[in-house]
Amino acid sequence: MKDRLVAVTGGTGFVGKALLAALVAEGAHVRALARKVPAETDGIEWVQGDLANRAALARLTDGVEAVVHVAGLTTAPDAAAFEAANVGGTMAVLEAAGKAGVRRFVFVSSLAAREPSLSAYGASKARAEKLVAASGLDWTTVRPPGVYGPWDVDYLEMFRMANRGFVPVPPPGRSSLIHVADLADLLVALVPPNEASLHRVFEPDDGHAGGWSHRELARLIGWAVGRRPTVLHLPAGALHFAAKADGLVRRSKARLTADRAAYMAHPDWVARPECHVPQAVWRPRIPTRDGMKRTAEWYRAKGWL
Repeated sequence: MKDRLVAVTGGTGFVGKALLAALVAEGAHVRALARKVPAETDGIEWVQGDLANRAALARLTDGVEAVVHVAGLTTAPDAAAFEAANVGGTMAVLEAAGKAGVRRFVFVSSLAAREPSLSAYGASKARAEKLVAASGLDWTTVRPPGVYGPWDVDYLEMFRMANRGFVPVPPPGRSSLIHVADLADLLVALVPPNEASLHRVFEPDDGHAGGWSHRELARLIGWAVGRRPTVLHLPAGALHFAAKADGLVRRSKARLTADRAAYMAHPDWVARPECHVPQAVWRPRIPTRDGMKRTAEWYRAKGWL
């Protein structure tokens, strides 16, 4: 990894920040795309632009050995926005990589791509995966499960509710988890070409077999904040009603959209054993109880909790 030049999209986001830090720690030279270049470069070569800026993507990929494509939308007001960012954006990065002669391409997708009929987000990720697989590049696709850790704002809501003593959760189901630092380490491990990872779709997790039930997760987060919250399963109809209410109140800034409510109501978001990463390539190192505890401490230190 030392001295490799790696291009990253989505470097200012939750996963992207952890990935940049992990790449730098491994001695890689990193070039990252950002709409707004951070004031502190932290040893990163920044390229100003977005996924629709062909000139910026050409600068991003020029002379690099690998591209790790993290950028994308997880919440959007409509399917067209997901299509533009997650499908059109992925196509643009693939085209830039191909023109620059880059061979290695690591794509961060989502478990939602397994069930494209459930959500516009999942459908867009599934279409993007097909583009990557048809690119002719030396690709690997990673479908992370629920990602938590410092800077995350999605699980933050559960931490805040647990701290108040009450956590509403989706209908009974199970999901896998992964700490953002473990996910970043996996992406770094995938940058060098390896026969065990080429043209593979991986579903990594924290090593907790069978994932976590929604109730277990709520209780775990409660333990991390020092509470034993009351946990209430909401029916799917209640989730959709809450999504409508969030849309009326927060409009384009709503976190619980109808699209996300449909995703949350699905009972199985567990990483499948047949899609696990070979241990010779990577294995998780952060036990989820420890990771949750440290995440709660980080939120408190930042004044978020």
